[in-house]
Amino acid sequence: MTADQTPATPEEQGDEQMVEISLARIVLRDGSEQQHIFLQEQDGQRGFPIVIGIPEALEIQRIISGVSPQRPLTHQLAYSLVEALGAEIRRVDIVDLRENPFYAQVVLTEAGGEKTAVVDARPSDALALALRAKCPLRIAESILEEARTDKGGPDPLPD
Repeated sequence: MTADQTPATPEEQGDEQMVEISLARIVLRDGSEQQHIFLQEQDGQRGFPIVIGIPEALEIQRIISGVSPQRPLTHQLAYSLVEALGAEIRRVDIVDLRENPFYAQVVLTEAGGEKTAVVDARPSDALALALRAKCPLRIAESILEEARTDKGGPDPLPD
């Protein structure tokens, strides 16, 4: 963690091992402001839930269902802006967990890959962009160990 309490940049993370994860499922609950996504490591069993808002949950659901609204919504617009500027979303990293909120970073490169930018993001927004870009989604090993809910017992998110 940096002194100003912002998530660490990839350079500041040092040797922190990153683990590739993917969206295992999304749980939409009618009448609830809190929706859940469940992320799981690609090459293992560890996983964890993240509570997200309705707009982000619906956007993620649209992406995985292949549904496109007539006009661009916020995440579609953000993705189109990145592409229009000649950049590419290379990956999304979940880099921190403090007092329950997760912190993510969207890693962008310009055409040719010579310049990289790291943008702070909420994991739900970052995930929506990663799904659109079909890029890797990763989490710091230490954060995965802290957040994992697969240590035994009942499934925390009923279907």
